[in-house]
Amino acid sequence: MSRLLGVDLGTRRIGLAVGDTANGSVMPLTTISRSDIERDARTISNIVREQRVDELVVGLPLNMDGTEGSQATQTREWALAITAKIDLPLAWRDERLTTAHAIDQIGAPARGKSGGPPSAKARRAHRARLDRMAAAAIVQAEIDARLAIADSGVVEGEP
Repeated sequence: MSRLLGVDLGTRRIGLAVGDTANGSVMPLTTISRSDIERDARTISNIVREQRVDELVVGLPLNMDGTEGSQATQTREWALAITAKIDLPLAWRDERLTTAHAIDQIGAPARGKSGGPPSAKARRAHRARLDRMAAAAIVQAEIDARLAIADSGVVEGEP
């Protein structure tokens, strides 16, 4: 039984969600502004402590053909640096289509007051919500995968 912190890493923001393997619950948590490694580690460490998190699950942005590109390399470097500072186990989860899934769930941003495009503030809030929902999808995929392994009776790492 573990508490997982799902991480959707972007160039400007980091979406976070928490999941519980005991009951399968997942909750979008917050979106933080991305900064340098030191600040990101402090912020995430505080959230880990507050949420009693046991493990990080970081979304790996694979290319649609399953290969890793430069964004996946940067994500790996960031996540390894963070986990070295906060000393938590790290799991990787394919994050392809998690943002598309989040868009399907919450839709497009609301129109502006006069029916025009949404304000800059509304667009930022919508993007932050998408990041949290993408992080929730990452955690949900990890929990689902672990439950599938448990239900199959196969011990992880064995053929």
